[in-house]
Amino acid sequence: MAGEKKGKVGTKGTKKIVEENIATLKFYRNMSLGACSIFLLIALLFKTFTGTIITMTIITFAIHIMAYQFMKMMSRPQLSETGTIADSGTDLNIEGGIAEHVKDIIILTSGTQVLALISNWFWFLLLLGPIRAVYMLWGSVIQPWLTQRNEMQEQNSQMSDKKQKKMERRMKRVSSR
Repeated sequence: MAGEKKGKVGTKGTKKIVEENIATLKFYRNMSLGACSIFLLIALLFKTFTGTIITMTIITFAIHIMAYQFMKMMSRPQLSETGTIADSGTDLNIEGGIAEHVKDIIILTSGTQVLALISNWFWFLLLLGPIRAVYMLWGSVIQPWLTQRNEMQEQNSQMSDKKQKKMERRMKRVSSR
């Protein structure tokens, strides 16, 4: 493969991280504002506001605001006394980071808002967020903890079997004398 670099993966500088974080925040802010604007505009023109629509609109607006503010807080750079960037904050574009999950929340909420214009049943898509959180919690915390506990019990039982056999051999030696 021509053009492939071998060796250490390049790291981004703090200035580049800050610039990319600003662009990422702008993109997801615009996505949130776009989905909210489309929803409100079409809902005001064509839908009657029921208790469900009002409640879900408030919930989705709150999710948008909290997710965006969390990403903004994570990516806030720390400046030194001279005005240079001392710490770039968290890189919002790193794979597998918490920012990736927050971006997924914004995408899910925006999509749900727009689809809810078709039918109120699409509000149930918001349940995918907590379902995914429980699944991730199970896979990364609960299941490893349970299997670790079982492995420790197996090791303890194996050790006690070995100790028991050792004691039997000692007893045979003592009784044969």
